[in-house]
Amino acid sequence: MLLSVHPRFATAILAGSKTVEVRRQRVAAPPGTPVLLYATAPTMALVGMARIASVHVASPKEVWSAHRTQTGITRREYDSYMSGAAQASGLTLADPVSFDEPVTLRALRAKGAFHPPQSYRYMKGDDLRQVAEAGPVVVTALRGALGDLVPA
Repeated sequence: MLLSVHPRFATAILAGSKTVEVRRQRVAAPPGTPVLLYATAPTMALVGMARIASVHVASPKEVWSAHRTQTGITRREYDSYMSGAAQASGLTLADPVSFDEPVTLRALRAKGAFHPPQSYRYMKGDDLRQVAEAGPVVVTALRGALGDLVPA
């Protein structure tokens, strides 16, 4: 999965101080799913990865009640983000790994069409190969998570 997050949240996830990422829509990813973290502007780069430990889909109120201390945001920020949402997903992230060298949007696009998602998207084999080719620093981490899907 490729997850777009603001740079401050990417930093907090990779530091381990933010362990739950919230989304307005249902996320259907099983535990163990690798997550590439794309830090949005001004960073505009893949900065690390983590694994989904669990996904909690419920009402925004229930997700906040269960995970508020792990989200790295204030109640006001949460309420503003969730305004009008019927459901929310709380993605518990584990095993964060920072890339020594971020893989820039420019490097990703040099290897083919690459469009960071507004929120998140599931990645296919070709997407993973493109990321691995654009950022050699990512290859080892991806290979550990995905095995033969990542080229040598």
